[in-house]
Amino acid sequence: MITSPASWTFTPRTGSVRQARHAARAQLLEWGLHQACEFAELLISELVINAVRHARGIVRLSMSAADGLLRCEVEDASPLVPRPRAAAVDEEGSRGLLLVEALSSGWGSVPTGRGKIVWFELPLPAVAVAAAA
Repeated sequence: MITSPASWTFTPRTGSVRQARHAARAQLLEWGLHQACEFAELLISELVINAVRHARGIVRLSMSAADGLLRCEVEDASPLVPRPRAAAVDEEGSRGLLLVEALSSGWGSVPTGRGKIVWFELPLPAVAVAAAA
């Protein structure tokens, strides 16, 4: 299954996290990939909240599916490379990239001329790939 990429832009505010989740879910359902919604929404939320908290400017979410993988990318204006770090037991946040690392089949970041793209990939269930083909 190969999809046309889908993308959205959001302002850097906390309400954008919910908007990004909803946009991703709607697109995944349109593509017939409902099995990917739960993990994709969770990981997209983590990347978008990081972009909102640590970068300035517009946040862009892009998604595509090909070769049995869902690829999600979040672009922001910060050039800083994200690194997972262990959070203190009583710390409320700082676990987002650890979740991305644990739940995705791969993730990373790529510098752009304007900041960076942080991406992750999720394997698509064989049933979803066959049904959408």
